[in-house]
Formats: sequence, structure tokens, C-alpha cells
Amino acid sequence: MRKQTGFTLIEIAIVLVIIGLLLGGVLKGQELITSARVRNLISQQDGIKAAYFGFLDRFRALPGDYSLASTNIANVAVGANGNGNGQIRTVLLGDAIDEHVAVWDHLSHAGFINGSYTYAALPETPATVPSNPYVRYIQVIYDAVYGTGGGAPRHNIKTGNGIPSEILAEIDRKIDDGNPVGGVFQFSTYDGGAGGTAPTGGAAGQCYVGRTWTGPTVSNCGAASLL
Repeated sequence: MRKQTGFTLIEIAIVLVIIGLLLGGVLKGQELITSARVRNLISQQDGIKAAYFGFLDRFRALPGDYSLASTNIANVAVGANGNGNGQIRTVLLGDAIDEHVAVWDHLSHAGFINGSYTYAALPETPATVPSNPYVRYIQVIYDAVYGTGGGAPRHNIKTGNGIPSEILAEIDRKIDDGNPVGGVFQFSTYDGGAGGTAPTGGAAGQCYVGRTWTGPTVSNCGAASLL
């Protein structure tokens, strides 16, 4: 008679336990990475908010819009002065310079943010504008490019695009109301500058549907913190 061989129940159980541990480790690792990215983006937004209001408190003017920046802040060139109209805007809206780029020149040379940024005309570069963890440019501006796009213009901090929808959903739940078109943290179609691809929202397969961030992940999303 031919003797049949195979795995015993104990061997199979050991293999299943090992597979379970490996899967658990992978999932836990992904969870830790996601949490780290969420914390990073929240910290970045909070740091910019603190810098924005700190600058306003010290100079009684908005960064980027400050008309006396070259006079009162070392290493800011005359060509980086804003027009002092109380709104951080762009050349496309009639301003003399792109004040949303000059923001970073003013903040960095005044010591409110790390790094050194020097104003230059668009497109954005790493020397003029900081990036989010997904290597897309951040923006501080006065506009209505947030939520459904139908709100009143106001100053806001754009996260930049290229951020997965699940990351923005977790940020929204932690710092606001979880609603991508309401509250102080909302979806934005800002394309991250320098010829980026604008996020889309409002339908299936896009960054959000109704009042819910989309899941599973949509990779090219962005948001704005309203000031």
C-alpha cells in the first residue's frame, strides 16, 4: 500500500497564524503611515495659520498684501510688496504682483515659518512656495475656490492637491465636521500650481459625493482651511 503524506492540523494552524500575523503587521503599518500623514498635514495647516495671524498681529497687515514689507522686513525686495488692500490676490485679478506667492517671502523673512522663500512671478517653484507631503504647492489666497465653489470669497489656506480622499476625510473628522462642503475645512479644486491637475468632486468616483468624502481612495484631492 502507498503511504499518503500531508500537513497535519497543527502545521496548518501554525501557517494560518503566521499569515494572520503578517497581514496584521501590514495593515497596522498602513494605518501608522496614514496617521502620520494626517498629523503632518494638520500640523502644516496649523503652523501656517499661526504664522498668518502672528504676521497680522505684528505688522497690522496681511502677508503677501503688505505694502511696506521691503521697508520693515529684511531681505524682502521692493518688487515683493503687496498693495495693502486687505486681500491676498493675484495678477489675474488686477494686483501688481501675485500676492499669494509673496505670502511666503514675507512670512519666511519675518521669521514666522521655516525655510527661505523669495518672491518671483509664476509658475511656482520650490524656491518661492512650500509644498505639502505629496509634493504639491500650498496656497494662501482670497478666493471662493472651496466647497462647491458657490460661497463668498474669503482668505483660506489650500492644502494643495495630490492628497488621497481618505486622508482628507480623516483630517476633516479630526479638526472639523467631516463634511467636505461645510465647516472650516472643505474640499478645493485648487490644482497645486505649476500646471497641476485640478481635483474633482460632487459625483461618484470623485473626491466627495454629497456631504461625504469618497472611499475607497481617490488619489488626487485637495482641501482648504477657511480663515
